[in-house]
Amino acid sequence: MQAQLSRRSAIVSGALVAAGLLLNGTPASAAVPGESNGGVRVMPLGDSITDGFTPYPGGYRVRLWQLLAAGGYTVDFVGSMTNGPAELGDHDHEGHSGWRIDQLDANIDTWLAQSDPRTVLLLIGTNDLNQNYDIANAPGRLSGLIDHIRTAKPRSELFVATVPPQSNATLESRVRAYNAQLPSVVSSKGPRVHLVKMYDALTTADLADGIHPTKAGYDKMAAVWYAALRAVPSALTPLRARHTTAR
Repeated sequence: MQAQLSRRSAIVSGALVAAGLLLNGTPASAAVPGESNGGVRVMPLGDSITDGFTPYPGGYRVRLWQLLAAGGYTVDFVGSMTNGPAELGDHDHEGHSGWRIDQLDANIDTWLAQSDPRTVLLLIGTNDLNQNYDIANAPGRLSGLIDHIRTAKPRSELFVATVPPQSNATLESRVRAYNAQLPSVVSSKGPRVHLVKMYDALTTADLADGIHPTKAGYDKMAAVWYAALRAVPSALTPLRARHTTAR
């Protein structure tokens, strides 16, 4: 009888633990096998477009992962967030829906210390523009965020993308003004910071809701990121192997 009670207690305890995890919002994809495979640590960093908000969870990360795998690159996406479909081989990222530049900046030191990325893919600024949040100083805030990443990870390769177009005319004018300032911001940060012209790859026809890309739009973004990474071979080479490994 005591053995039966013990088994029942264990079952109840397990159920309570599982319920607690669900109530606390533990992501269903947190324990996807095959993640953190020891490849080059790449942090996708940004807002909902990095997260893959509507209509395609995982966003550009899905196709980018596939391109990297097909190209023979071993990559470990890193970050405190996780989501995406099964065809995305590594679900980790640092894309935070609705977040602005200052919100990323407030957490960046913690994330970098936890994830230790070799390469960072940064796409941020859309929510600053859409929330009308001190837009004139948005490029300056981006400059500060870049500086903090460079200080924390001086040997990392940082790719900074222009933000995608938007369907609303007022927001689109803000996008163009913001993007126009990014080349000068990036060029002042040294040889390990690279501008990625994401805006040029998309049109409003690639948007699902006027802001977020369609699957086809995300696939276009993935191709742009992939080309940018391949143009900087060190970005896809682990630091410990840079002097002995070449692609």
